Amino acid sequence: MKSPVHRCRDVERQAAATAGYLQAEQRFPSPKHTSPGSPSSSSSSSMWFIRDACGIICAVITWMLVFYAEFVVLLVMLLPSKSLSYSIINGALFNSLGFLALASHFRAMCTDPGAVPKGNATKEYIESLQLKPGQVVYKCPKCCSIKPDRAHHCSVCKRCVRKMDHHCPWVNNCVGENNQKYFVLFTMYIALTSLHALVMVVFHFLYCFEDDWTKCSSFSPPVTVILLILLCFEALLFLIFTSVMFGTQVHSICTDETGIEQLKKEERRWAKKTKWMNMRAVFGHPFSIFWFSPFSRARPDHGKAESYQYVV
Repeated sequence: MKSPVHRCRDVERQAAATAGYLQAEQRFPSPKHTSPGSPSSSSSSSMWFIRDACGIICAVITWMLVFYAEFVVLLVMLLPSKSLSYSIINGALFNSLGFLALASHFRAMCTDPGAVPKGNATKEYIESLQLKPGQVVYKCPKCCSIKPDRAHHCSVCKRCVRKMDHHCPWVNNCVGENNQKYFVLFTMYIALTSLHALVMVVFHFLYCFEDDWTKCSSFSPPVTVILLILLCFEALLFLIFTSVMFGTQVHSICTDETGIEQLKKEERRWAKKTKWMNMRAVFGHPFSIFWFSPFSRARPDHGKAESYQYVV
């Protein structure tokens, strides 16, 4: 029995492909004719970026909050410190974590999450799939794309995305097959940065209580207290939020089931793999320090053909 999700999809059989997709070819341009300003996974020369006002605002706020934490940590806590080694060690650690967090955010935001070529539901492309009797393909009626297995349409990106987990406004992008690693690293580094900031705030409060408040900061005592309280609130909020997101993403990777698939309770049509194999599929093989680098990406398995076909 088919699930409601499959019944709702636009199923196109090979016998009816000729008449149906001729009209689609006239209405939608092929991927190679996509305008330079629009996101396109077929163009390697252009950067992927979603022009969504809400997502852009959220992304800017994220960077501003990180820079605010940087301002408070450096100018309020580390520079006035009497211990040079304490300032150097904590400054280097905090700046490294902050840099990796912002780099991961940038890669998650500006990496194609796995968008399916737009408007590829054409007669020629259907014929090139060489469908056998009993095989069907699914067409997205919104972007006129042939949907691979486990792909879902995003109303914000206006594209079908392979292994789409969810659309995150904080990175102004979908979390999908190609950028899930960067999103996981972003949540991890933000959580570590927030934890480090909280620890430093606690130590700085203790230091100021024992010493003179006028000597423990270059700002006046009221301003120092306000800045530290705001940083404490920000760090605690982001620590909880990103820790939960990090845990749910790791669980999703290990179970090989995206957030949308869990929400819709879709029927499992793909082969079950071990947790370690699922982790390597996202972060790369073999295990190395590059798993934690936002400047490297997992090499996809090019030996496996993209699954557009379904047996019914």
